Amino acid sequence: MTIKSDKWIRRMVETYDMISPFEEQQVRHSNDGKTISHGTSSYGYDVRCATEFKIFTNINSSIVDPKNFSDANFVNVNAEVCIIPPNSFALARSVEYFKIPRNVLVICLGKSTYARCGIIVNVTPLEPEWEGHITLEFSNTTPLPAKIYANEGVAQLLFLESDEECAVSYKDRRGKYQGQRGVTLPIA
Repeated sequence: MTIKSDKWIRRMVETYDMISPFEEQQVRHSNDGKTISHGTSSYGYDVRCATEFKIFTNINSSIVDPKNFSDANFVNVNAEVCIIPPNSFALARSVEYFKIPRNVLVICLGKSTYARCGIIVNVTPLEPEWEGHITLEFSNTTPLPAKIYANEGVAQLLFLESDEECAVSYKDRRGKYQGQRGVTLPIA
């Protein structure tokens, strides 16, 4: 199993439509000169966060239950910036839609710009033949409010290609998050 390069990522976008929309190069600057980079890097792809956010609130004093998670636990926000309360979290989705090849596993790591501010970005691996928007989880570990910027880089994807195809892919087993669009809550 090897990590795949920028050349491989570009080829897979052309032949497999693996990432859409796709930034062929790393985008580093905006009009204000303070963009958090996104797009293709040497051995990965920096994914962007869309403007749809679900910010966790405990206004209902409910219990967090992954088998029975209620949308009422969130405040929905559609904006260029999301403010996450102290010691809380928010969900968002990637701008990009992904189609993962059958012999590829994708690992996602948060960008250092956010990690150095106490904001943890968590995404589970993108499994072989999974497709959809990535649901991004942002945890604010600080005692202060924290900002997330839409349409800028939030996490890096690393593509690992196996030397053989799996016997059963995510698509084959009809995974519950297959084809997800928008911010997707836990499904039991």
